[in-house]
Amino acid sequence: MAIEAERPRRLFTVDEYHRMADAGVFGPDERVELIEGEIIQMSPIGPRHAGCVINLTRMLITRLADRAVVSPQGNPVVIRPRSEPQPDALVLRSRAVSYSRAHPTPDDVLLAVEVSDTTTRFDRIVKARLYARAGIAEYWLVDVGTECIDVFRSPTGEAYAETTRAGRGAVVAPLAFPEVTLAVDDLFA
Repeated sequence: MAIEAERPRRLFTVDEYHRMADAGVFGPDERVELIEGEIIQMSPIGPRHAGCVINLTRMLITRLADRAVVSPQGNPVVIRPRSEPQPDALVLRSRAVSYSRAHPTPDDVLLAVEVSDTTTRFDRIVKARLYARAGIAEYWLVDVGTECIDVFRSPTGEAYAETTRAGRGAVVAPLAFPEVTLAVDDLFA
């Protein structure tokens, strides 16, 4: 008879995670992120996922121009004390001090986007809770499998108060830039 018991885990802070990276604990091609103190191995990027991220990044950059900063695939956002996710895209406030001096924090994020192919449940539950708790105003989960975008808005504690789903034929727009529309069909082209 196997007995399952909750065992204490060693959770890491953002600063400890950075020190491990600086010390070479992670291989140069290793894709990991810090989520709620745990170092999570990221899934490989398949062609549908990559294509969707490329389409999304191109659309955001061309439509937002210089009104915001678009941070593409895998650039982190620091959510202290124990998280540093690497969303597939971030729309950030322009700031006086360059993002080359410090990673963005939740106060900088206007929109966080996760493109999900194999991690949809994790992104829908864990990442949505993390972004809501951090106060990130808007989170999009781009579900490659269903070709839909789940739009999460109005963070309240551990969740978002408003959730809508946009499928093929629909149009979405970031809350911070309602005039900047993106056709769901174009995202999955």
